[in-house]
Amino acid sequence: MQEHTPLPTRTEQDFLGPRVIPQAAYWGVHSARAVENFPISGHTVGQWPELVRALAAVKKAAARANRGFGVLDAPRAEAIERACDDLLAGQLHEQFVVDVIQGGAGTSTNMNANEVIANRALEHLGRERGDYAALHPNDHVNASQSTNDVYPTALRLAAWAGIEALLAEMAALRGAFAAKAEEFKAVLKIGRTQLQDAVPMTLGQEFQAFAIMIGEDEQRLREARALIQEVNLGATAIGTGINAPHGYAEAVIPLLRETSGVPVTLAENLVEATQDTGAFVQLSGVLKRVACKLSKTCNDLRLLSSGPQAGFGDIRLPPRQAGSSIMPGKVNPVIPEVMNQVAFEVIGNDVTITMASEAGQLQLNAFEPIMGWSLHKSIVHLSRACRTLRENCVEGITANHELLARRVAESVTLVTALNPIIGYENAALIAKAALAGGGTIAATAQRLGLMGEAEMAALLVPERLTQPVRLVR
Repeated sequence: MQEHTPLPTRTEQDFLGPRVIPQAAYWGVHSARAVENFPISGHTVGQWPELVRALAAVKKAAARANRGFGVLDAPRAEAIERACDDLLAGQLHEQFVVDVIQGGAGTSTNMNANEVIANRALEHLGRERGDYAALHPNDHVNASQSTNDVYPTALRLAAWAGIEALLAEMAALRGAFAAKAEEFKAVLKIGRTQLQDAVPMTLGQEFQAFAIMIGEDEQRLREARALIQEVNLGATAIGTGINAPHGYAEAVIPLLRETSGVPVTLAENLVEATQDTGAFVQLSGVLKRVACKLSKTCNDLRLLSSGPQAGFGDIRLPPRQAGSSIMPGKVNPVIPEVMNQVAFEVIGNDVTITMASEAGQLQLNAFEPIMGWSLHKSIVHLSRACRTLRENCVEGITANHELLARRVAESVTLVTALNPIIGYENAALIAKAALAGGGTIAATAQRLGLMGEAEMAALLVPERLTQPVRLVR
């Protein structure tokens, strides 16, 4: 039987007692306890790269500010900055081992960051991991900070980065719909209200509306993003700035702008900012709005493409995969369906964020971890859903030209365009007769002697049927 050599370990101590830690680990005793306490989602902070980079940006800015105030000496500050740069470059993310959902208002995440950065900084100083007498996770990496200002600030930076990516995907999707609007600008069809035939429009007008709805939500999202640029870094525990040098908050914010690339500003009242999560609620509400409207658009795409023989059939979606295990040849609108489901998730996340914000007490909200994680899921899943909707659906949509043209010619809704010329009663008479006899509006109007063929032909053009009437005086 082969014997296995035990892996090297180190012993770390907190006020609860000693813990044996693998020597290869950059995390320490606090992270180890959190891993035991919070086996909840199965998703670690390390799987949330935006948050890891945000934490690194915060810790790097803090180290620079602390060096300027004399809280850290130059060698320690430089080592911490180098460790943060490693995280910003994508290294050591797997060392962020705590679950994203945790008790303690984010303390476990902050301590995980402090330990990883401390041990990496110790390596840059030429020392062993765990040699905290030389550089300590709390005394040095967390100097002039608290979880209560680090964690919400990092959540805001992470959300800001995610929104930037989401805005890019929304803009690309809007462009795809706008391109289809241009392609379909001369394709006449019958509009629908309450699932009943309405008046004519162009397919281009229908797709242009989809594009405009997305553009409006891009603007709302930018407005909501501006609210999360306000941070409370430097407020430490409850917003009074205890344990931070005088002027630290004002000094660290410009440094955070530099390390993160986010145009952060210092909150006007730090006590208020430390307990207020209203910006998260606002942002979540806008994400819910985006989700609702994208889901409505996908409902329309599914209806418009329903068929192929017994549905609306106005458009054809690109076939992506077999739609049934029992019905050969069936193809389903799977891409709009996945957007629908992402929208349902975002709406549910909004309820979670709303309840978590409401449940805050006194000078701190302990439930920011679930708010941050819910926002992250909403932002990332919406981004991915926008991309797949564009690439795998919208860009390949085609119009059913023959069917649309036949429906326009046969539709009794064309009589609406005759109202200003022959009056409502005569127009209604034509509609009733056409429905009863099965003829077209043009043929029925001519048969009843209410309008000649040439006069009718002049009316049945897109410019007349899909725009306001130009009155000649």
